[in-house]
Amino acid sequence: MAGGDYVPNELLSRLVGDRMYSVEFVLNDYVQLRFDGEPGSAEPVTLSCYVWPRVDVGGRVWTKDDPEYADALVRLAPGTVRSTSERTGSGIGISLDTGALIVHPEHDEVHVEIAEITGFSDRAWMIWRPGEDSFEDLIRPVR
Repeated sequence: MAGGDYVPNELLSRLVGDRMYSVEFVLNDYVQLRFDGEPGSAEPVTLSCYVWPRVDVGGRVWTKDDPEYADALVRLAPGTVRSTSERTGSGIGISLDTGALIVHPEHDEVHVEIAEITGFSDRAWMIWRPGEDSFEDLIRPVR
């Protein structure tokens, strides 16, 4: 993270109260979620997920292999962020008034990075990688 020691959920929690207004699939490779962000910000806050997040709506969970996954993900927008969570063992969670997103991949789903958040007016950002902040449980076994 730019500028200082990392505190889990401190940056992510800045999304609380923001509206997730856009879901963009990039070359069927990853997804970008855009949020209103802070007033006066030059760009939207963008969460780029380099692994496919799980979608939970009313207890029904969709994963990337489910036929209606894309539709379930898109139906989360527009949704307002109610809470966020970030911790080792469960990864990143974003609860919206329309459902929830969970970013916690399996070992074989991660190539380099898990997710990245940018676009805050103070230029704060974060990249999550396996074995690091809140994903310490995803350390690849040594062969």
